[in-house]
Amino acid sequence: MLLSFNIFYLMFVILFLSLGSTYTKDFNALCSTCRQLVDNFDKGLEKTANQNFGGGNTAWEERKLSKYESSEIRLMEILEGACYSSSFECNHMLEENEEHFETWWFKRKTKHPDLYKWFCIETIKVCCPKGSFGPDCNTCVGGAERPCHGNGKCDGDGTRAGNGKCSCDKGYEGEFCLDCSDGYFSELRNDTFSLCKECHESCVTCTGGTNQDCKECRNGWEEDQGGACIDINECTKDSAPCADNQYCLNTDGSFSCKACNTGCSGCKGPGADSCLTCADGYKDEEGTCTEAMKWIESYIKETVYPD
Repeated sequence: MLLSFNIFYLMFVILFLSLGSTYTKDFNALCSTCRQLVDNFDKGLEKTANQNFGGGNTAWEERKLSKYESSEIRLMEILEGACYSSSFECNHMLEENEEHFETWWFKRKTKHPDLYKWFCIETIKVCCPKGSFGPDCNTCVGGAERPCHGNGKCDGDGTRAGNGKCSCDKGYEGEFCLDCSDGYFSELRNDTFSLCKECHESCVTCTGGTNQDCKECRNGWEEDQGGACIDINECTKDSAPCADNQYCLNTDGSFSCKACNTGCSGCKGPGADSCLTCADGYKDEEGTCTEAMKWIESYIKETVYPD
């Protein structure tokens, strides 16, 4: 009996956690849908701004039917285009809340001109104001104006979901996104503001932006007598880093191996004039390895049949 109870309890906990996760995801989706619905509604407002009843006698129609600008006909025309036919979520939200749109249109529009705020945030409560998150729209770390102190993204920002934790931008770290991560240094810092800048490419960590400010040099760099990190030229090392048919090309902090010219048997650089020796079928002609047949043709032309 106890075993059965434990199994039932475990299944209940798993189901609860699963539903909780889905619930959080739904809030993100619902807020996104609400924003899309309001955006399309606003587009409909713009589209119908200069229209009328279309009956041919606008003055009579507006005298008898009220102004088109605030009419139910205009509202219906806007709502008809507020959702794409393929968007089930949008159409479902509109169908469930059509009365709210009518209320706003006829009774709240003047006092609450921001439909997104009135509908998505205050009425159906699927979104939060920018810089706040969660069921109660708690303010993000760093404040609503600069969530995560302007150096990251607040989880759930603008929705009823999320936990408010900061995901810091590149170069920043810490709970409040005020600390500089490795490879960056603090240019300016106080309790509410932090500016991190990238170290010189030769540094792992640093105190400033030059190669003289490194605390530690990156691989491929070494510290000189003055304390600056300078590039290691791997191509001048005693042990050749490249294969016999390649030459070494030094780059900042590294090197690359490039294929020799086809006329070379070993080389010190690009081109047929950088060969150590000529490959089979090639002959050295004034420092350049040339195909033997071409060299013969050139020799005959110059010596046997001179101009």
